[in-house]
Amino acid sequence: MHITVINPNTTRAMTEMIGSCARGVAAPGTRIAAVNPPMGPASIESHYDEALSVPGLLHEIAAAEREGSDGYVIACFGDPGLDAARELAGGPVVGIAEAAMHAATLVGRSFSIVTSLSRTVGRAQDLVRHYGFADRCVGVYACDIPVLALDDPSSEAAQVIIDLCRETIERDKCDSIVLGCAGMAELCSYISAQVGVPVIDGVSAATKLVESLVTLGYTTSRRDEFARPLPKAYAGELAAFELAAS
Repeated sequence: MHITVINPNTTRAMTEMIGSCARGVAAPGTRIAAVNPPMGPASIESHYDEALSVPGLLHEIAAAEREGSDGYVIACFGDPGLDAARELAGGPVVGIAEAAMHAATLVGRSFSIVTSLSRTVGRAQDLVRHYGFADRCVGVYACDIPVLALDDPSSEAAQVIIDLCRETIERDKCDSIVLGCAGMAELCSYISAQVGVPVIDGVSAATKLVESLVTLGYTTSRRDEFARPLPKAYAGELAAFELAAS
C-alpha cells in the first residue's frame, strides 16, 4: 500500500516530521511518501494562507496519482482543499481535523481542541460544525504559538501547550484533547503522558483511517458531487491545472 501524506505548506522540515509520525503508526508494508508542494505559504495560519495552499496541494495529488498512490492524508488542521482533492484522487482522501475528531468520539463522550494561533479558532469551530461534532466538542483554545515553533518536545512551546491542555481538561471536563495543528504531531505522546487523558494527533489518526479504507476497498463516491471535475479551460497561471476529459 502506498499512502501520500501531504503537508500543504512549503516547509520541508515540518514535512519530514509529519512523515516520521505517519510512518510510526503505519502497518508493515505500507509505504508513506511525505511531500509538500513547491509553491504556497511557508505555514498556514490564515484564510489567505489556506486558500493559496490549495493549488500546491492539488499539484501534489495529481503527481501522486501518476505514481499510483492508493490514498492520501491532508496534513493541515484546516483540511484545506479536501473536497477538491476528493474529486481528483482515485483513492480515499482524509483530512487530519476530520480524522482526529472522529477518533476523539471513539475514546470518550467529549473532546476539546488545542490549536495554534487564536485567529484559527473560528476555522476549527467551523469544521466542528461541518463534520457534525458540535455536541461532542466542548471547547476550542489557542496556545498563540506560531505553527513553525510547535514541534520540539523540549521547548518552552511544548510546556505552554501542556499547561493549556491541563487548564482545558479542568475547565471543560473533557475526555480527550485533539491537537489542532499538524505541527504538534510529534508532541502527542509526550503531552498525553503529562495530562492523563487521550491526546489525539490527526496525522496518526488520518494515516490509520486511510490504511483502513484502502484495505476495505472503499473510495470516494463518484455518484454526483465528488465525480471528476468537468473539463474546461483554465487561464493564466492556473492553465497547468486544466484537466483533460477522462
